[in-house]
Amino acid sequence: MAKVLIVDDSETHLYSLSQIVEGAGHEAIKAGGGEEGVQAAIDHMPDLILMDVVMPDLNGFQATRKISKNASTADIPVIFVTTKDQETDRIWGMRQGASAYLTKPIDKKTLIKAMNDVLGS
Repeated sequence: MAKVLIVDDSETHLYSLSQIVEGAGHEAIKAGGGEEGVQAAIDHMPDLILMDVVMPDLNGFQATRKISKNASTADIPVIFVTTKDQETDRIWGMRQGASAYLTKPIDKKTLIKAMNDVLGS
């Protein structure tokens, strides 16, 4: 069982993603925004982070940069799960150090496969 941090400002998306994560046998930790997500990554040291991009305080790209620049959290893989579906967004997300870039609405099987690929399970 892996610890998966879900960072999203939408309660609906936090709930639906946590259902998928928990249904796949993992522990879900939720954060309601970018700043909260960065702090949760430090506090909980998850095995994987599912990161939204469009958030009001600190967007997902900025939060991922902060996580990847912090020595204690730099090795935590990030999968972007976002509505931003342009190719430039995808390229920028991967340049921020993401392991995968998925667009909403998320397909459960696609998300589980991406999580398993990143977690090596």
